[in-house]
Amino acid sequence: MPRSHPRQPINRLLLTIREMDPNYSAQDVARCDLCKTAIAQSYCDFCHVNLCKPCIGEHISDEYDKHKIVPILQRKSTLIYPKCETHQNKACKWQCKDCNINVCSHCLASSQHSGHKFLNLEELFTTSKKCIQNDREELNNKIIPTYEEIVYELEMQIASLDGEYNAAQLRHAIRGRGLNCAAKKLTTAMSKQREEIHREVDNAFHQMEKEICEIKVKHHSLLQKHLDEIKQLQSLMQQTLNVLNEMEESNEVSSAFNYSSKNEEFRKLPPKVNVSISKFVPKPIDREELCRLIGKLTQLSATMEERIFTAKKPVRELLDEPEVLNTINTGHGTLRSVTCFTDEQIWTIGLTADIKCFNITGVLQKTIRTKSGRMPYDIAVDKDGALMYSDLKTRTVYKVKNCQTEAIITLQGWKPVKLCVTSSSDLLVTMYIDNCTQSKVVRYSSSTEKQTIQFDDEGQPLYSGNPYIKYISENRNLDICVADLGASAVVVVNQAGKFRFRYTGHPSPTNNKPFEPCGITTDSQGRILTADSDNNCIHIIDAHGHFLRYIDNCDLREPFGLCVDSDDSLFVGEENEDIVKKIRYLRC
Repeated sequence: MPRSHPRQPINRLLLTIREMDPNYSAQDVARCDLCKTAIAQSYCDFCHVNLCKPCIGEHISDEYDKHKIVPILQRKSTLIYPKCETHQNKACKWQCKDCNINVCSHCLASSQHSGHKFLNLEELFTTSKKCIQNDREELNNKIIPTYEEIVYELEMQIASLDGEYNAAQLRHAIRGRGLNCAAKKLTTAMSKQREEIHREVDNAFHQMEKEICEIKVKHHSLLQKHLDEIKQLQSLMQQTLNVLNEMEESNEVSSAFNYSSKNEEFRKLPPKVNVSISKFVPKPIDREELCRLIGKLTQLSATMEERIFTAKKPVRELLDEPEVLNTINTGHGTLRSVTCFTDEQIWTIGLTADIKCFNITGVLQKTIRTKSGRMPYDIAVDKDGALMYSDLKTRTVYKVKNCQTEAIITLQGWKPVKLCVTSSSDLLVTMYIDNCTQSKVVRYSSSTEKQTIQFDDEGQPLYSGNPYIKYISENRNLDICVADLGASAVVVVNQAGKFRFRYTGHPSPTNNKPFEPCGITTDSQGRILTADSDNNCIHIIDAHGHFLRYIDNCDLREPFGLCVDSDDSLFVGEENEDIVKKIRYLRC
């Protein structure tokens, strides 16, 4: 089935809005509606007309006594109701739900609408106004900036094409004239092959350089076409925003309560263009079949990768003095881990087989017992609300949904420790080998192993081998952050498993015990928070490993498990105190 052009729904939206608002215009200065020339300083909020000072007297000199003259900036405080089609000069202030038409007070009392249900237009107007305001703010502050980033990315790709395809640069790439790594590999392979066959293959290389230029044109055309389409969408969104701004200022009831949001269509971001740069494929030299055996450039290939709209979080600064908002007594005896599903649900575990769920006020909602009857070693909740827990005794990660428990991962020779559900719904599991000499992080999709993170580029272990606690969390930039108690460090790698940095604490005159991180979490700003149990504090570092500050003023006692909810409230599990503290540490 052919897909509709992305501009069509936006055009329909603009048409709908303009049809809803027949008075839509782009006037810069309000003119007097009586004399038509002077600038209006006042407004009759009963008659809905602009007035200059000389015309006010003329306007209020008629037989009406309901005129309401207000400054021009205070106009439209009175709603403009649609006129009744049946009763002349009567305003419709209700909508008949059964007939789906606007009605006046006379209609309301007529037998035609006897027993019908009516909706108050003022209430519908208020609801629609709120929807319009929300759409305008989302479009202006979230959706349009996202499209601007996409445009910038495409413009950078287009700007770099000369560096990747320029024939002169290809010939001199080995001298390092500013090509990227992929282009240097391509040109190095071509140069090596050219040196071996000398002048006999010059013509063939000239032909391939011509192909490169043609591929570049195609590449440029492909990206430019995609860029033009996105810019057209941006233009349409800006027009829509202007219309929404006009509607927000308007008091036209008909246009407001008939308004239907189209932002859902705007949230469907355009697909991302992935273009594979051509590669040079060399072959052994055979002079008799030289043209065929020189090699070839792979053809330009492009795929469309779906983009998911994610609104950016506003920047929130750290509070000078973090504060405790609430305290939950868990009753575990010894509290080991805490995780959030929603802003209203807190899951906790201790040294027993019970996994407890509390609401935000500390009321116990439910208790789940592990299948083996042994303590779980960690818990996590996926995006569907299913609970997962690790069990060292059975070497298994279990999933609990709708009161049913199933094993989703069972290991041989390794034991699962800590869990983390990623933004892409993968599951990260820290684990150690039976002889306690090696540790690693494994990424799973459902029950399928996708990635193993264990060594750095030099072949050295990233994590300590002993079975000490290794809490894990995924950062906003998709970095994988591990609090390695055995190594007294927070170890951070990128999504591909490449080592980024290692944080080993920050000197403080009051924190005089060794840094031994246990719980770890990350917030919407990309900051990393890790619990320092022996020093009764929490370290906050940025996404690059730079220390920002401590949370050490909330009477923390042996903080252990950490988690952050969607509003960046921090939940701290105190191990031996057996309580969870909800702490605000960011400005609102």
